[in-house]
Amino acid sequence: MIPLSILDLSPITEGSDAAQSFRNSLSLAQHGEKLGYTRYWLAEHHGMPGIASAATAVLLSHVGAGTSTIRIGAGGVMLPNHSPLVIAEQFGTLESLYPGRVDLGLGRAPGSDQRTARALRRNLESDSDQFPQDVIELMDFMSKNPQQAVRAVPGAGLEVPVWILGSSTFGAQLAAHLGLPYAFASHFAPQQIMQAIQIYRETFKPSAQLQKPYVMLGFNVFAADTDEEAEFRATSWQQAFVNLRSGRPGRLPPPVENYRQKVGPAENALLDSVLSCSAVGSVETVKKGVEAFVARTGADELMITSQVFDHAARLRSYELLAAAFGQTAKQQ
Repeated sequence: MIPLSILDLSPITEGSDAAQSFRNSLSLAQHGEKLGYTRYWLAEHHGMPGIASAATAVLLSHVGAGTSTIRIGAGGVMLPNHSPLVIAEQFGTLESLYPGRVDLGLGRAPGSDQRTARALRRNLESDSDQFPQDVIELMDFMSKNPQQAVRAVPGAGLEVPVWILGSSTFGAQLAAHLGLPYAFASHFAPQQIMQAIQIYRETFKPSAQLQKPYVMLGFNVFAADTDEEAEFRATSWQQAFVNLRSGRPGRLPPPVENYRQKVGPAENALLDSVLSCSAVGSVETVKKGVEAFVARTGADELMITSQVFDHAARLRSYELLAAAFGQTAKQQ
């Protein structure tokens, strides 16, 4: 079976707070490490009531200190929000603290709305059209022979592995051109998945970092002891997704019975689309869903997200998935 990894948004659940989310994130990373997951990534979002991972590098340092073997990284840093030099320094710091374990995934979306983006950057002179140049500049800062007069300290010479993230064909073209691994956000934006994978694989140019194309796909998994329990647990994420797309972002709500029957055709169509890159059910059901998705896409690795309200049930979901594919707990 292909490698499985974890994508965490450090969700803030209704009735909870960011401090508890951070404790849960470390717990999830430690759990994933024991279960043999390849990497643990956090995503940068801003101004979102239900997502605590805004200061991505800071939280990764917390997770890195509490783990020892699992790779840690950003999935991703939204580069238009930042100076490439600052990100080189941040991830150079992480690589110095946790050598050989750090990944840097880069995206070009703001991870926020326009008002929040303005607050982040103070001005909008930097924009997503600069993304390819910013990626090249950032990689140069971390290279062994930087071409720029300014040095990233720490960062220079550390060559932290860079990934390109995307939810359209733009990122696929850039990753292929630069010879970088590509992560597609199919867990929430699956519309262009097959087109993006095809473009990436067909136009890939080998680089010093990567000799052949490598595709990681986002995938939602809600595994439980029964199909019925898994369907129930998945309603927290379904509610949150509908709320977000309806312009009402909030904290991750508790699950409810028969949610799909309570919403209209537009909401159900939205959920049907995103559920095309999801598996919800018992171990057997989830295993079939994952295998079918991998067969359809040819993914090299899956980045698993599981937005479950109850933390113990969330850990259990990752545990059941690992067991389904023969990933077992490492001996302590």
